[in-house]
Amino acid sequence: MANELGNYKTCVSARSTDKEILKCSQDGGIVTQLFAFALEEGIIDGAIVAGPGEEPWRPQPMVAMSKDELLAARGTKYNISPNVSFIKEATRSFGLDKVGIVGTPCQMQAIRKGMLYPFGWRDVPDKIALALGIFCMENFPYQSIVQLVEDHAGQKLENVSKMNIGKGKFWVYTDRGAVVDLPLKVTHKYEQPGCHVCLDYVANLADISTGSVGSPDGWSTVFVRNAKGETVWTKAVAAGCFETKPIEQVKPGLELVTKLANEKITKNQKTIAGRASFGAGKALRNPYI
Repeated sequence: MANELGNYKTCVSARSTDKEILKCSQDGGIVTQLFAFALEEGIIDGAIVAGPGEEPWRPQPMVAMSKDELLAARGTKYNISPNVSFIKEATRSFGLDKVGIVGTPCQMQAIRKGMLYPFGWRDVPDKIALALGIFCMENFPYQSIVQLVEDHAGQKLENVSKMNIGKGKFWVYTDRGAVVDLPLKVTHKYEQPGCHVCLDYVANLADISTGSVGSPDGWSTVFVRNAKGETVWTKAVAAGCFETKPIEQVKPGLELVTKLANEKITKNQKTIAGRASFGAGKALRNPYI
């Protein structure tokens, strides 16, 4: 199937059957469970994930080679972890021959471009064994997260247990049980400008992509996009790693995913067009450009 949701073979709503993974996962624990299964089955030697950094909620890429290391990195951090920059490190310093990697739609695009044109990636492209993408409308610089959580939500970052974006709000949960929600109109000015020219909401170029939108609380929507993804997903489901439901049988379903994907495309196409016309106009006014 091909549309604003990209090419995909199947789409389901799913969650991990591992209670330890679900306990602190963002939604259905899809990425953590898939990588744990892939490690166990030898599909990958290690996975590049967004691990904990030196500052609270500031991720840094790490290579997870065990379930415990995957558990330490679970959950969404709403600022960029430069996972793609760690691919060469994973293959050279860690000696991985079969690499798993998770990333946002733009990072999936970078990975595929690197596989096609491997400048500086000698002997790397054929070692990317499993690429998992996550839905993304926009992301934030780390300082923006500090501003949103500490200034707007009035919480210390070190006390935050989870952040989430859903139902038109930015949610902050603390270790002591406090829940603060901010309307998204507050967050817009803090977004990374680069996000405003991206036309991919659901990580079209991943082997498997996933996000909470479209599925009930505690579940995730999963797009299995190609033959490699289908092989891994089918094996994982057969092994009992996931509980699944047809996406047509859950609410809000693909209708909401499609709506948000279209909104991102429409909004950001206007930004792209505006930048193009701005550049053209500037060139006309200045003969030296």
